[in-house]
Amino acid sequence: NTDFFVNTDPSGLPIWPLLFITIACGAISGFHATQSPMMTRCMESERHGRMLFYGPMIAEGVLGLIWVTLGLSFYESPEALAAVIKEGTPTLVVKEISMSLLGSVGGVLAIIGVIVLPISTGDTAFRSARLLVADTLHIGQGPLAKRLMVAIPLFIAGIALTLVDFAVIWRYFGWANQTMSCVTLWAVAVYLARRKRFHWIASLPAAFMTVVCISYLCYAKIGFGLSLELATIIGVVAGVGGMLLFLSKGRVMPETGNEARC
Repeated sequence: NTDFFVNTDPSGLPIWPLLFITIACGAISGFHATQSPMMTRCMESERHGRMLFYGPMIAEGVLGLIWVTLGLSFYESPEALAAVIKEGTPTLVVKEISMSLLGSVGGVLAIIGVIVLPISTGDTAFRSARLLVADTLHIGQGPLAKRLMVAIPLFIAGIALTLVDFAVIWRYFGWANQTMSCVTLWAVAVYLARRKRFHWIASLPAAFMTVVCISYLCYAKIGFGLSLELATIIGVVAGVGGMLLFLSKGRVMPETGNEARC
């Protein structure tokens, strides 16, 4: 058995704040917030939001717990798990666990399920990027030719990114994704506060994620490379400062009544 509070990372990397950047989709994800407007267009009633958003969130959390449990129990130690990942990629871990526990047929189905999720995510990401670029450059997306004019450069950029080490991409993605979640949470907190609703459900996570993102940016080598202690202090100051700014300014309705300009 391993003490829960013992850091067993083979590389000796700190749990804080790296854990909250590494788990960038299962717990909270800014990228998911960019997809919410697309989903709401398919809803007939706001009441369907619980099933469409809360339900998949719980399902994704269950999937995450399953794979965490398998990663902890299938291999005899964190070093053994890290050795398998070092031989190939995390997909090798998925293959070994799936084939060993579920057999050939079950293993193939499990692997297909793991593959389908990122494929569908990539599809929505490219679609969102295409629409964002088209809206920014005022390019109509009715004719197929105009869609391809925007989509092809994005595909080329995506192919180029596959040539970069995945570990490097994940560091940048993790931080950018969680930073986007901060922006989304603060926006939701302002929306709720200005309508006299219970804003703490968004403002407290927003403050916490602000601490996480600023601490990581200051500590990581791809950031400022500061000491962990100093990076954490800066992160806490940023989080507390964000909360104070929100409490003093975020709950005040603009005089013009046009919140889109705020």
